[in-house]
Amino acid sequence: PPVPREDKDGAPLPASPRTPARGGAPAVLGLAGRKRSRREMEAEELAGAGERSGKSARKRLELQRDAGPPAAAAVPPPLDPAEPPPASRTRSPGREQAGGTVPGKAPRLEREDLAMLQSRLQRMKTPSQLPPIPAEASAELRSRLERLQGLELRLRAKAAGSGAGPGPQPHGTAGTVAEAAGGEKLPAYQRFHTLAQDVPPGLTLPYKYKVLAEMFRSVDTIAGMLFNRAETITFAKVKQGVQDMMRKQFEERHVGQIKAVYPTSYRLRQEKNVPTFGNGVKKSDYQLTLEPVLGEDEEVCGRPHLSASRLLERRKEFNRSLVNIVKQHHAAFLATLSPPMVVPEDKLTRWHPRFNVDEVPDISPAELPRPPQEDRITTAQEVLSTAQGMMTPKMEKALANLALRTAEAGAGEPVVSKAPSPASTSSALKGVSQALLERIRAKEAQKLQALMTRDPRQEERLAMLGRLPAMARVLRNIFVAEKKQALTLEVACARMADSYPTQMTAGEMEKHLRLFAELLPDWVGIHAIRTDTYIKLDKHKDLGLIVEGLTKAAKEAEAL
Repeated sequence: PPVPREDKDGAPLPASPRTPARGGAPAVLGLAGRKRSRREMEAEELAGAGERSGKSARKRLELQRDAGPPAAAAVPPPLDPAEPPPASRTRSPGREQAGGTVPGKAPRLEREDLAMLQSRLQRMKTPSQLPPIPAEASAELRSRLERLQGLELRLRAKAAGSGAGPGPQPHGTAGTVAEAAGGEKLPAYQRFHTLAQDVPPGLTLPYKYKVLAEMFRSVDTIAGMLFNRAETITFAKVKQGVQDMMRKQFEERHVGQIKAVYPTSYRLRQEKNVPTFGNGVKKSDYQLTLEPVLGEDEEVCGRPHLSASRLLERRKEFNRSLVNIVKQHHAAFLATLSPPMVVPEDKLTRWHPRFNVDEVPDISPAELPRPPQEDRITTAQEVLSTAQGMMTPKMEKALANLALRTAEAGAGEPVVSKAPSPASTSSALKGVSQALLERIRAKEAQKLQALMTRDPRQEERLAMLGRLPAMARVLRNIFVAEKKQALTLEVACARMADSYPTQMTAGEMEKHLRLFAELLPDWVGIHAIRTDTYIKLDKHKDLGLIVEGLTKAAKEAEAL
């Protein structure tokens, strides 16, 4: 039995509130501090399972039996539905201790709360009218406000049509409305149009032209750093930097070639009194200086600035100029063919098969400014004119012959690569009709012209058509091995990629399967069912006829 608590004098202490015993059994004093075993807890839970109320019994406290009855809790007056709800609608533990809820009042309060929430939700669902445009607004502001209101009405109508609720809009809606209302931002294909202006595929450059393009890029990089630091760009500084970057010799001749290819890239001058910082050049000597040519709008903090985007534009312009030079030599080569060919430069996508790109002559350097030293003798003619009457007749004759040979060598024209002459092949075609030869040459020239002006996407399609006959056999074998009428497109692409001799990705294989369905819809069909895409193949078709049809389609596409 429990032992009642007593104080030091032996008087019994008043009992404290405690949790009632479970299972409806009378509460036993003194058991609050004793740990109950697991079996007792399970037994009490089973016994009191049917007598539990909505509130947990652990949250109720019992007073002493000799205490008086608890005072009834005051019931708050009903709230007006138009008033805002209180901060908290939960019942406090003190109210539960004092006797719990008053019967009949709680359902009424809950109904009133529900009606108030419904009225507030209805007010949120009703769209508010757009504010009127002020009369004192200007014409431009009025037009923009009208456009913004029309856009907002369209957005609301679209949200109502799609079943979207009146909840908060995404974060991007306000930005989209403002951007559309302004109407200043251009589409992406116009804002990034310069990124697509590159060299067409197939127009490869000679090796020496590629080296020159890399030299120009290095010169531009070094000149940009020096120019942005407001330093004088001398050839000595640029030469050392370019040779360190490329590990190749860089001379004034290359600067002349850059000037010849891109005349508006640099402004070249001979200047003296330029700080040398001990590089072996006297300050009083003339030095070749470079200054990038920039536009008036390319300024930062009041002075010109060579930005990274401008460096990229200059590099692309230099490459386009190199391609145009090669196009000129290519046009001269086409003119020497029999029969001559004329291909528009804007439609040219690759060089003629017999045009040797590496044999294109080197670029003639442009003339560079020279230091103003008039007393320096550089040619044999100057020596002859200054020393006339001071030398023997034999020496004067030798100098005259040397000056004549130098003038003849300088007047020579650049050599253009020529095609083999038709006369060299006439000995092997004895007895063949000349008209037949002309027709054959005209047909060959037509094919070559179509090859040089062919679009890269058309070239890719021709390559795919050439692979289809071999792929047809592999595809049929896969369906025969799987013993199915249809396969998912993903599985079919994986099986084809594993079985085809040439290594290809699943995406490239899918393009070939869709080309099968485009050319032979009665043999291969692609169907989208729910979330998957299936490919179906008719195994009863004759494979020989299919391969023959694919080969014929490839030949017809190549002849176009």
